[in-house]
Amino acid sequence: MTYKNPPTTPRKSATFDDYTLSEIRRAAQTGIYDIRGAGAKRKLPHFDDLLFLGASISRYPLEGYRERCDTSVVLGSRHAKKPIELKIPITIAGMSFGSLSGPAKEALGRGATLSGTSTTTGDGGMTEEERGHSKQLVYQYLPSRYGMNPRDLRRADAIEVVVGQGAKPGGGGMLLGQKISDRVAEMRTLPKGIDQRSASRHPDWTGPDDLEIKILELREITDWEKPIYVKVGGARPYYDTALAVKAGADVVVVDGMQGGTAATQEVFIENVGQPTLACIRPAVQALQDLGMHRKVQLIVSGGIRNGADVAKALALGVDAVSIGTAALVALGDNDPRWEAEYNALGTTAGAYDDWHEGRDPAGITTQDPELMKRVDPIAAGRRLANYLKVMTLEAQTIARACGKNSLHNLEPEDLVALTIEAAAMAGVPLAGTNWIPGKNGF
Repeated sequence: MTYKNPPTTPRKSATFDDYTLSEIRRAAQTGIYDIRGAGAKRKLPHFDDLLFLGASISRYPLEGYRERCDTSVVLGSRHAKKPIELKIPITIAGMSFGSLSGPAKEALGRGATLSGTSTTTGDGGMTEEERGHSKQLVYQYLPSRYGMNPRDLRRADAIEVVVGQGAKPGGGGMLLGQKISDRVAEMRTLPKGIDQRSASRHPDWTGPDDLEIKILELREITDWEKPIYVKVGGARPYYDTALAVKAGADVVVVDGMQGGTAATQEVFIENVGQPTLACIRPAVQALQDLGMHRKVQLIVSGGIRNGADVAKALALGVDAVSIGTAALVALGDNDPRWEAEYNALGTTAGAYDDWHEGRDPAGITTQDPELMKRVDPIAAGRRLANYLKVMTLEAQTIARACGKNSLHNLEPEDLVALTIEAAAMAGVPLAGTNWIPGKNGF
């Protein structure tokens, strides 16, 4: 009797998966690297790997319907005459006009104002609709200096000196020519329709001593009224935070690699920087070692999605968080209602591959006049405000369950980690143990 081997299912390589193979073929055909927007898509340790313990006998929970849980935060009280006072510890990250449409920027301002928080200009300057609808507006001061002028510095409520961004620490951004309209070109002093690459470093300083001089210059221009933030990508958070504090920053912003970008090389997005979760404890430790924790405020951004993420970041020692991608989704970006049009672009709703191309069907990451008409700034602003309200309520629910009457009273002791990696990064015990990897030599 002859026996045949049963048929086997072909096994694909985990290293050379379908996406990797498609990228090799694309590179071989075109000879150029891939450019896209948004942040890292690879799976990384994140806030989902942490859990709150909640209250039982050893902790006394609060009743949500009758006991207050404070959410307010003050940013920039170290030196500024007029620090930023927010009702919630969730701010809107810097996203440029150029990358985003005018109606989208207006909607961000409207939503932030309704929620009692701040929004941020991003590269490319300050638009009148953004300034007009943002009660508290942070002005980004970037290496490119696009749109920068002393008048707008004075019109802002705070200034954020951008040293780096989580999606591309050490690199500059891109804005493709199809998004450089007449208005964008005028604001940035660029030729219309020509691809633009932002500088990766500031032209007039090369280190922390020069940063200190720049911060003093900005304080003089604004009569010491405005808080000065320093934003860094998640690369070396301990040293970058310490140097920013020594240079005189009122607030430090640390952006992890889950943070988005308008456009840059995909190889950069996926392979440079550190996960947001890995950045928090070193930044907090730097502030504690300098005796400046809570005196210099720490904002963390990159992949913040819900109230649980907010509460976990605050429990690890952060003063506030900032959202970008989630805010755009709340406005209506990558909505499945436009799925057919996303398919026509060769992508799908939720993939975020189209942000840099200027053909966003939702009208948010485009300068196309017809597509922009799809954004109702008033309605989109209300959606953002609803989303921020839900995030805040979720964070309060968790804080009360841990027995805290303020989001800022959450602490690492309230957390455990599900994986060894998350435990080591966050500096909290592995669930079911009292072991924190890396502490006491273990």
